[in-house]
Amino acid sequence: MKKPELESILKRARLPEISKESSEMFPRRIVARLQRNDFPVGATRQRSLRLAWALGLVTCAILAFAIGRWTGRKEPGNILAPNSQAGLKLIHETLTKFPNRVRAIMEDEHGLSLILSDNADVPASTPIYVRIWDGKHYSSLVTFSGQEVQIAGQKVTVLSQGDGGIILEGSKLFWSTGRPVYAERNLKIEARNLGLNSM
Repeated sequence: MKKPELESILKRARLPEISKESSEMFPRRIVARLQRNDFPVGATRQRSLRLAWALGLVTCAILAFAIGRWTGRKEPGNILAPNSQAGLKLIHETLTKFPNRVRAIMEDEHGLSLILSDNADVPASTPIYVRIWDGKHYSSLVTFSGQEVQIAGQKVTVLSQGDGGIILEGSKLFWSTGRPVYAERNLKIEARNLGLNSM
């Protein structure tokens, strides 16, 4: 439709006629309805539905925020945790894929890393799990007795004792499961043999 046609239709159209009685009564009916709180049923139901949706969205946002804060406060570095099935599966598959070459599987703030020997000269022995936490940084690793690895910013030799105990020995650190003594920093250390049955 072109503009001239539209203008001619609008000029011919007449406004609807409203009776004088209706135009006088309309404001009175509105005021009376407002005083009685007599709203149409659909409007009240629609307002209730909007309010329910708004409360639901706010509740979901609060829960998402709370869960995010809660998981953020947990200590990181649980991929290699010996009590997790995924960690045990990862360790087992890595040792199977690289027989006698795995010196350590390490996890820290930067993720997982695999330290391999150039030759298949790592003796087959019980894997050892070590976790060190200094309050800000953590390292967890799986290694074998006699391996020298980088832990807490220094080279540390991990040794397994005949009675199942673990010794960590470095230039500024000496720790054993029997006598947990730390040097230099306040470290939390956890170490244990994983045992063949856990693999």
